[in-house]
Amino acid sequence: MLPGRVIVLDVGKTLAKLSLWDAQGRLLEQRARPNYRSLAAAGYRALDTEGIEAWVADVLVEFAKLGPVAAIVPVGHGAAAAVIRDGRLACAVPDYEDKPPPAMRARYDQDRDAFALTGSPALPCGLNLGVQLHWLESQWPDLLSGDALILPWPQFWAWKLSGVAVSEISSFGCHSDLWMPLAGRPSMLAQQRGWAARFAPLRHARDVIGTLSAQWSARTGLSSDVQILCGLHDSNAALLAARGHAEIAGHEATVVSTGTWFVAMRLPATAAKLEIASLPERRDCLMNLDVDAGLVPSARFMGGRELEVLGGIGETDQQAAALDAIPSLLARDVMALPNWAPGVGPYPAHRGRWLVEPASASERCAAAGLYAALMTDVLLELIDARECLLIEGRFAQCDVYVRALATMRPDCPVYVGGAHDGVAYGALRLLAASLQPVMSLQKAVPLPVDLSAYKTRWRASAERPQ
Repeated sequence: MLPGRVIVLDVGKTLAKLSLWDAQGRLLEQRARPNYRSLAAAGYRALDTEGIEAWVADVLVEFAKLGPVAAIVPVGHGAAAAVIRDGRLACAVPDYEDKPPPAMRARYDQDRDAFALTGSPALPCGLNLGVQLHWLESQWPDLLSGDALILPWPQFWAWKLSGVAVSEISSFGCHSDLWMPLAGRPSMLAQQRGWAARFAPLRHARDVIGTLSAQWSARTGLSSDVQILCGLHDSNAALLAARGHAEIAGHEATVVSTGTWFVAMRLPATAAKLEIASLPERRDCLMNLDVDAGLVPSARFMGGRELEVLGGIGETDQQAAALDAIPSLLARDVMALPNWAPGVGPYPAHRGRWLVEPASASERCAAAGLYAALMTDVLLELIDARECLLIEGRFAQCDVYVRALATMRPDCPVYVGGAHDGVAYGALRLLAASLQPVMSLQKAVPLPVDLSAYKTRWRASAERPQ
């Protein structure tokens, strides 16, 4: 049981979501808003903190009218952090998709720690959080002076609501260049640059860091007794959700979180010995940390963004037509090849193309679903995924994607959740670890076709140097 009604604030890269849950963990209300990017006065692309904040306030006014709320749990995407000073945001929060000047990036790369120490591969744009801090300091050398503190994105929202500044391990342990997972301390880079000394005090994701500030209480109508939790990284919330299911808890398993990014995260057996260096750094593999600082071998590609470019994978009512289109697609070798989001994923240097273009909307939907499944299959091999697999998030309801993956991995049970609220359920489990999922997992049914030849041709084409 939860301590009462709970609000989950999930600020993802594409969408911001607010959901209201009752004490039994049942969804009462949910709102979502697309996130926009802006060009900050400093000349870099920034996250829309002001727009998100205004929307959050409006929705909280709605939720306050529905009854008392016990707690708010913030969740946020990785590779984002805010610098606060003198009780306010010191500069606009950088968008990780912005690209620093090449000379600036080259200077940064000379100082970053080795992959074997941090588990953070060298990623493009600002996907390494350290790159963003380097960029900001190059423009404002005194940015981290006085009482300045660095807050990961989820904890920025916790601070907004409570006025209490903290940080948390799952965001620092997400390809940031700022943490050494095996040593359990900030990276040499973070220490040498003085950033580690500016990290807000480290707290556990489940810690109650304070209560809703008087300002936010007056602004929303919520009680000032509402507890604000430290919060966590969104993919780690998906991990917590997965561990709430009997099929996953206590077992070797892999979770694939699907959204803007498709992230495959292996939950190793307790006795497993993991080596960061065993992961292929140049294929967007990384060593994430869960909320308890446990090692999570991970691999990813920008699946949601790539599927947008490919034309999507269809709404629920289009899935049947897409499934029906698969035989003709296979017969004609309709095939999308990586990579449609340059610089990331297991084929970062490749440029996406169609081997044979689809002839209809249903074929395009089917081909996109097969592409996502083939890319996910590569991720699973890279992290040595074993035993069972759970697909969660926005694309878990894509029949072609899920069933194709089950077809390609016949020795690995593939499960999907029955709802789109895995991240929120994981966030709720911070308050009640024994909270049972509202909906049970469903086992994916393989497609009634053989994909082995198609997969072999796709792999051969994908692996070919460009």
